[in-house]
Amino acid sequence: MQTFFTADSHFDHSAIIRLCERPFCSVDEMNAALVKNWNAVVQPDDRVFHLGDFCFKGSKPAARILEQLSGRITFIRGNHDSANTGKLERWEGCHDLLELKLDGVKIVLCHYPLLEWPGAWRGALHLHGHTHGRIGPNARRCDVGVDVWNYRPVTLRQIQERLELAPPYDPTDAHDQVAAK
Repeated sequence: MQTFFTADSHFDHSAIIRLCERPFCSVDEMNAALVKNWNAVVQPDDRVFHLGDFCFKGSKPAARILEQLSGRITFIRGNHDSANTGKLERWEGCHDLLELKLDGVKIVLCHYPLLEWPGAWRGALHLHGHTHGRIGPNARRCDVGVDVWNYRPVTLRQIQERLELAPPYDPTDAHDQVAAK
């Protein structure tokens, strides 16, 4: 069993193709590619944390798409998710923010990128979506959205390999930028 992370699939959201310059000609092509890519890496017993903006237009299309996806899926709500999407029975849980420990690493999951999070100064990682790759990672924070990861879920090891190349975690830089404005 493996654990995967992903975000910002935006199933059934035709405008996201243009807004994020996704390489698809239609929403049907995008949906099919996202499902295929997901199922190419996720096995039925694997665990997946989806960090928000799962599907456009509410719970009916979300339920239809969820039926096609492998794995045991925990949902972290995003700003484009309807209230009913979080209530679908297929989810193993639904949260706004979730803290977990995986392979000895504390991880804080939220749809939104956080400036600071519980345990950040003690090595905890923060995984998020929402930014569609518009802000880069630092050594402890990473966007796990499909636009950043070739339209598929990723493992903690893949994330850690990318974070090894990222700038150090230093939230004071952001504090200084906010204070200067």
